[in-house]
Amino acid sequence: MTEQPRSADEILDIVDEQDRVTGQARRADAYARRLIHRCVFILASDPDGRIFVHRRTATKLVFPSCYDMFVGGVVGAGESYDEAAQREAAEELGVADLPEPRFLFKFLYQTPEHAWWSAVYRVTVPGPVDPQVEEVAWHDFLTREQLDARLGEWDWVPDGLAAWRELAARA
Repeated sequence: MTEQPRSADEILDIVDEQDRVTGQARRADAYARRLIHRCVFILASDPDGRIFVHRRTATKLVFPSCYDMFVGGVVGAGESYDEAAQREAAEELGVADLPEPRFLFKFLYQTPEHAWWSAVYRVTVPGPVDPQVEEVAWHDFLTREQLDARLGEWDWVPDGLAAWRELAARA
């Protein structure tokens, strides 16, 4: 798989409300014009079931310096959800031989500012992580109870929080 560009100039597939490709646009244009595109969310756990939680860097295009219980990102033009999940999880966690993330479900995330199809995955990280410093300002593995206790305390990415709530509703 080719390394995808990670900038406002990255080309994304634009999709409709049924997740059918209707065209392509630069990432910055997709955000600025609220064009529906595709994203992946990967819930990463260690072998003890603790969840990887991190704070995004201040330089992120969307939701800078917010906390997230998922790793992930946009799906590049022509890339599948599965390919993007594998790429994003490996890049953000810094784990070369990461098992293939398991698809859980998909939902359309929409707010007045943003719209994207969100494919949610789960993966167990077999060993230590070495997160990308460009993506992750802080990280730790938290128990479900520790994470739940921080939901009302920390500023969370709203799309990740929506995915977390959707995951809980499906459990």
